[in-house]
Amino acid sequence: MTTSSRVIEHKRIEEISSTRKIVIGIVEILIGLLIFFAFAANITAETLTKFVMTPGGIDQGLMADWILPSKTTLIILAALPLVIGVFQLIRGFKKWTNLMIGICALFLIFAFLVWQAAGMQLNLAGMLSSAVLLAVPITLGAFSGILAERSGIINISIEGMMLMASMVAAIVGSVTKNPWLGLLGGILSSIVLALILGVLSIKYKVNQVISGTVINIFATGLTAFISQKFLQHIQGLNNPQMFTRVPLPGLANIPLIGPILFNQNIFVYLMFVILIVLQLALFQTRWGLRLRSVGEHPKAADTLGINVIRTRYMGVILSGLVAGIAGAFFTLGSVGRFDEGMTAGKGFIGLAAMIFGNWMPIGAIGAGMLFGFADAIGSKLSLLGSAIPPQFMAMAPYLITMIVLAGFIGKGQAPAAEGEPYEKE
Repeated sequence: MTTSSRVIEHKRIEEISSTRKIVIGIVEILIGLLIFFAFAANITAETLTKFVMTPGGIDQGLMADWILPSKTTLIILAALPLVIGVFQLIRGFKKWTNLMIGICALFLIFAFLVWQAAGMQLNLAGMLSSAVLLAVPITLGAFSGILAERSGIINISIEGMMLMASMVAAIVGSVTKNPWLGLLGGILSSIVLALILGVLSIKYKVNQVISGTVINIFATGLTAFISQKFLQHIQGLNNPQMFTRVPLPGLANIPLIGPILFNQNIFVYLMFVILIVLQLALFQTRWGLRLRSVGEHPKAADTLGINVIRTRYMGVILSGLVAGIAGAFFTLGSVGRFDEGMTAGKGFIGLAAMIFGNWMPIGAIGAGMLFGFADAIGSKLSLLGSAIPPQFMAMAPYLITMIVLAGFIGKGQAPAAEGEPYEKE
């Protein structure tokens, strides 16, 4: 690249960055104005909002309820995004931009809850606990995508892997009467699909988007056929034992945090264990450096003696393993039976969470929690007698997904060689 080309490219990047800074600043200011005029202006000064701070059915980690002055709280929540937006327009938050827009989104959500529950009460802790559970398949789907794409393989078949794992977990769990064996069966089924993806994408160099789409179609059709042919008529094949809550000694007694994070089923704990292991493995170990190198510069990695093909297979197989845990969650940790299409696009939303989190495990879990929270709010609206249809909030994760995929959060640092087949010279 010539010097003039570098100057032009640098100017183009600066223009995009400047435009994005202005757009995000305006959005943050609009969030503040929306909170004030749509919520705060319609509440009388004496109205109170009560938040119940202990999930129902929990007798550990009890906490006093919050009783907030609705109007004052909403005015504060309106002022904070305004300040953040003005600062964004003047100076910008640079690498913290995505975090700040996320915080403003949380202010908007909390303001909506304060306004919606004004003069009533809402079990906020119960909703947060539900949000953590709802975030599990999305976050694990994001982790699955990170493992594959960091090795250079685009895995859009996470949805199909999750769907297959949920069905197999239900069948194996029902037959054996053991949820652990059901979980193992679900994981193995998704690993098989991951191996198929690996063979198609790595060995035969099939377009990775096409091979992933084929696996999704195959999983959707096969699970629908087995469900209609057998599971709907033989209840003994679709009645697995579920993983129940397991309070962690000591930690479950922490007020608010304990019931939400440390009095959950095994899938929530697995999510956090995978987060820690994946973050450390990717960025603190030689294995992680090798995995990332074959996703960024496979030829350079090969020159240094790294087996690119084997490393990519490893990334895809581990991606399938995590997707299998995510799929088993639906039947063994949430619903207790398999239904057609029960993953409901969570695998695709997991990919959006991966992009939102910039292919980083910590960022992915933050995005997963945001999507889970939006789902949890939708389920609570009908209980509050809201004039807003709960279907509107059910749309929120998908709207956020489209915004993320449209690039509103900025250009992410995707692995440079993702989607490119490697040929050893």
